[in-house]
Amino acid sequence: MNPLNISSQGRNLLNRRNFLKSTGGALGSLGLMSLLGQDQLLAAGSGKSPIRPKIDTANPYAPRPGHFPAKAKQVLVVYCPGGVSHVDTFDYKPDLWKFHGQKPPGIPAVTFEGPTGDIAKPFWDFKPRGKSGKMVSDLVPHLGELSDDLCFFHSMKTSTSAHPQGENFFNTGFTVEGHPSRGAWVSYALGTENQNLPAFVAINDPRGKPRSAKNNWGSGFLPAAYQGTDFSASALPANLNLPKSITKGSEKNTNDLLKFLNEKHMEQFPNDSNLAARVATYELAGRMQMSIPEVSNIDAEPDYILEQYGANSSNKTKNEYARNCILARRLLEQGVRVVELYNGANTPNGINNWDSHSNIKKTHQAQADIMDQPTAALIKDMKDRGMLDDVLVVWCTEFGRMPFLQANGSGRDHNPSAFTCFMAGAGVKKGYSHGSSDNWGFKGADKPVDVYDFNATILHLMGLDHERLSYYHNGIEARLTNVHGYVVKDILA
Repeated sequence: MNPLNISSQGRNLLNRRNFLKSTGGALGSLGLMSLLGQDQLLAAGSGKSPIRPKIDTANPYAPRPGHFPAKAKQVLVVYCPGGVSHVDTFDYKPDLWKFHGQKPPGIPAVTFEGPTGDIAKPFWDFKPRGKSGKMVSDLVPHLGELSDDLCFFHSMKTSTSAHPQGENFFNTGFTVEGHPSRGAWVSYALGTENQNLPAFVAINDPRGKPRSAKNNWGSGFLPAAYQGTDFSASALPANLNLPKSITKGSEKNTNDLLKFLNEKHMEQFPNDSNLAARVATYELAGRMQMSIPEVSNIDAEPDYILEQYGANSSNKTKNEYARNCILARRLLEQGVRVVELYNGANTPNGINNWDSHSNIKKTHQAQADIMDQPTAALIKDMKDRGMLDDVLVVWCTEFGRMPFLQANGSGRDHNPSAFTCFMAGAGVKKGYSHGSSDNWGFKGADKPVDVYDFNATILHLMGLDHERLSYYHNGIEARLTNVHGYVVKDILA
């Protein structure tokens, strides 16, 4: 080969001394990174050292301290699959009335599901609520009454406009499947106070599971012990009751023998963490046979509570969702660390969720009739009982909806660039609104907050540093917030 055809960099590498210097430096750097990874000195993207929870594999659910003191000890997440329209609920935009029926500049010709129509004013009137005078629509009047207790995020944005990916992103930090859910991260870090109930419970909508189903409460690559246990007031875990052919005495003898055999086996293999975790999981399942029937006995509640939540409604779905809300409160009262409550199931076009591509007046109203009163009653009931001193409440949806109609003239398309969520309870300001969308509610304008930031703030309120809560997986220190996110400090009380 003619050396004149080789670049100056290539000719430099042909020099033996330079070649050895370059390769030696590169290999040394790789070795250093390997050592840092083995010593757990770097968390992904943050430059901070991870903080590993000290977990007894034989008791993976034992309560553990957070990274720093925090006001919130538990978290309740109310998740509304489908994409709730912020401009029809909590984000008041007078310009939508002013320019109703027009097409102002900057509006795209085509969005997620096709051609766009005209700007549309909200389908419900807005009214000032509470002492703060917060403008909230008549679609959610019961939640509107609580405005003085709520902390709104009006400049939310997300990275996707598709429902399954949106659910994944909000609840796991990634649009693809296989990553631990937010609840799994929290229960992995903190365990739970009640050893007779799961650390993390997901309460499904009476009509079924959301689009991404169990991925929303899965453990991903974290130990399986930290996945959510899904059940509801009307669909309790299977096999809670003994078969008629088995007596309690016989079951006790069987369990005692099994416990003896497990202990002997674990003495032989003391470092088998998978075995220890499996035994702990089965033992929890056994204890749940006693604890679940008690905590799920909704009929033991006073009549005024059932009435307050709407659990006597003639609307069967509202009735069942209201009972789910009562179950959520009862689980939190018993010390369950994370409770997620879903309002919406996997069916398209607003039939059983908030996805309103057509006839939004009818479909959103149907969903709000189910969600509004029971959810507001849950927050108010927890406040009256003093629970909001320790419990963080989070209400959220995967994205918002457009301020203009679709070409069909009756629905709003997905809007990932602006939507509203809110928090309440331990550690957050009351009657506060953070950030804003633009005049149309089309894009975030002031103090934008993305999903990474939102999740980072939830972890912070629970006493966890999102940059240091990590798990070594596939060669990296994986995090709920990936390599992004900041804590929204303006909302902290």
